[in-house]
Amino acid sequence: MENKKKEASIVKKMILAVAGGFIIGFVCLFLREFLNGNGNEGVWDVIEAIFFQDITATQGIEGLGIFYIIGQLFMRGLQMAIVPLVITSLIRALCSLANPEQLGRIAGKTFITYCGFYVVAAALAGAGAYFVKSMGWFDVNLPGEMATEAVTMEGYNPLVTVVNAVPSNIFAAFSTNNTILSVVVVAIVMGLCITAMGEQADPLKKVIDNLNDVVQMFLNFLINKIAPVAIFCMITRTLAVYGVEYIGPTMVWIVTTIVVSLVLVATIYPAGIFLVTGLNPVPFLKKSFKIGLFAAATNSSAATLPLNTKTCTEELGCSGEISSFVLPTGMTINMNGTTAMHMIAITFIGTAAGIDVTPATLATAAFLSICTAVGTPAIPVAGTTMVYVVMSGLGMSSELCMIGYSLVLAMNYLPGMAVITLNVIGDAAANVIVNFKEGVLDKDIYNK
Repeated sequence: MENKKKEASIVKKMILAVAGGFIIGFVCLFLREFLNGNGNEGVWDVIEAIFFQDITATQGIEGLGIFYIIGQLFMRGLQMAIVPLVITSLIRALCSLANPEQLGRIAGKTFITYCGFYVVAAALAGAGAYFVKSMGWFDVNLPGEMATEAVTMEGYNPLVTVVNAVPSNIFAAFSTNNTILSVVVVAIVMGLCITAMGEQADPLKKVIDNLNDVVQMFLNFLINKIAPVAIFCMITRTLAVYGVEYIGPTMVWIVTTIVVSLVLVATIYPAGIFLVTGLNPVPFLKKSFKIGLFAAATNSSAATLPLNTKTCTEELGCSGEISSFVLPTGMTINMNGTTAMHMIAITFIGTAAGIDVTPATLATAAFLSICTAVGTPAIPVAGTTMVYVVMSGLGMSSELCMIGYSLVLAMNYLPGMAVITLNVIGDAAANVIVNFKEGVLDKDIYNK
């Protein structure tokens, strides 16, 4: 109950921050145009120097840049936690999945099913995002002074990514956020080795668990206490300095994420059930509708777990024993919606920042997203926070990219409702498939 109140409080703060940022931002935008249009540029220059100045681009003390400083401190706090977050959360996820007691047919089939849904969701979401990008709906008319900051991703042989994924020096990989793919590989290797060592590695597991708790506590503080203020400052500054160029593309990102998520819910899960089991997917869609609705309303996969379990066992004919493994595991590692959202967000952020996002870029983003989504921790707006991990792996670190990311982070609530629906219904679909393959699905209950 207390957690639900906290989540509601966080959501309210985020909504207020976004609303306040747009209101004050538009006021500043109109004020800027009014002052500049009446020959009072000096007054606006003072306001900009106090609140919005990029202090890293000045010689000496030319302004305070209060909003810039707050936004940068928040972003740097997120950056500081990225490497330890990926390492600890991914290792823990692998250790949990490969726990000796959970190994065997059920765990294997569960993992394969989730991986299949991951790949299909990433491919379809990437295709949808690329279509929107090709139509020019993510394009931003960059201000002249900012256009020079737009970067391009040089053409390269995608196989180079495979070589660079294995670092020659672990500590070098950990020293920068631009080698996240290497960090992911190191985390996977460590997780598998720790699992193979069994009880011998228990002390190291405890250290990793404790480090993960520290990182999550820091991120909880950052998201709960700092994020609303930082988001308010970043949106206000974006509108005041760069104008309305980003508003249209941001709305397109929101609509695209919601539409793609709902289309995936209505297609890949029914298709997966039909192709693997031969069952009629219509009963699944009808009975799982309330699961998705509840998840969207609460915006919590954990809160939806009891209803998901009840629906699977009482209405979809799944075994309680298998459901007790598949559904909690899915709540932890099955984040198809998060990956779909990442694909769309990366395309939006890159395109808005003047980067040519190619299919090869999206393929790399899909791999990074799936790896990070598997280890996404249970913190507020975790999936959106992890967009930065994918951005880092792709080298999207310019200020223009940060502006796009701040908008994605700030405007995530409505898309998040569709994303979490995709996640939890995916858990139910995988549960039906695993139960069928194990020969324990009650088809009479399923078809009733």
